Amino acid sequence: MADVKKFIEEVKNMTVLELNELVKALEEEFGVSAAAPVAVAAAPAAGAAPAAAAEEKSEFNVVLKDAGAKKIDVIKVVRAFTGLGLVEAKTAVEKGGVLKENVAKEDAEKILADLKAAGATAVLE
Repeated sequence: MADVKKFIEEVKNMTVLELNELVKALEEEFGVSAAAPVAVAAAPAAGAAPAAAAEEKSEFNVVLKDAGAKKIDVIKVVRAFTGLGLVEAKTAVEKGGVLKENVAKEDAEKILADLKAAGATAVLE
């Protein structure tokens, strides 16, 4: 039981990026997906599908495809909108992928514009 409490304390002290890596590692190790229960639960609600689609369009994920030639400028932008430390922001920029999830449309467009102004290639999903 002490090992479980120790593990919980370690999880509490992890950054968002570290937690994301942990989830991905667990998904790969056990061949599961953390998103699977959501998809299964959404399937029976066929009547609510149009409402869900409209809801999805109001929130976006900001995805970094490439940092470009001005990586330092991109890191500064990422730090500004994520609140990450320098090392974590640098890691996020080098790794690419989703930088911010479930962002309102206006905020997502502003972040996207800032990233593009810094020289990055990014998209909204």
